[in-house]
Amino acid sequence: MTTDTLAALRESYLSAQLAGNRREALRLLVDEGVFKGLPLPSLHLEVIQKAQWEIGRKWQENEISVAQEHMATAISQLALSHLYRHLQRDPPNGRRVMVACVEGELHELGARMASDFLEMAGFDVRFLGASIPTEHLAREVRESNPDLLALSVTMTYHLPALRQAVTAVREVAPRLPMAVGGLAFTWVPGVEAELGVPFFGKDARELVASACRMFEV
Repeated sequence: MTTDTLAALRESYLSAQLAGNRREALRLLVDEGVFKGLPLPSLHLEVIQKAQWEIGRKWQENEISVAQEHMATAISQLALSHLYRHLQRDPPNGRRVMVACVEGELHELGARMASDFLEMAGFDVRFLGASIPTEHLAREVRESNPDLLALSVTMTYHLPALRQAVTAVREVAPRLPMAVGGLAFTWVPGVEAELGVPFFGKDARELVASACRMFEV
């Protein structure tokens, strides 16, 4: 596998996204990726994630419309669903992780990818999805009693919801380890320190490495 191979695949995948061609996007990932031996983590991070970053940049700079951004994101969500069946999982390590986007946060792609990476590493993962109301998040934590809660925030204007979530969870599970991640922490550094919650890396691979160190698995 070479960097050029992944870059070329990413450009083709991005073109399929912008054209709204779901079939071609999936064909590229499976036929030109999985079936040619490219590691799933590389397909996730070097193809899907980086293509999605480019989609976000184009949207912010008004090169594409909101409708096109939604269409492209829907293709990446579909792609993750198709790649899920190909995940290679380590033996269960006995640790349970809950992953959720804070209330109002609709960008769930990064959290979903993190959930897949944690599962590949042997964690028992409960992925709650996008925009989980704070009250319901706290209730789910209390009832499920996970070993780790990972919260995702993409847009900076959802950071107040993160603060509310951390406070609510600490009320029902004061000893529960929490981790945070997402692009919002790139734009507003230091929030995790303010909340006393560790930032577990800038991508899914670093999240897994940090979680494995924490639990010594």
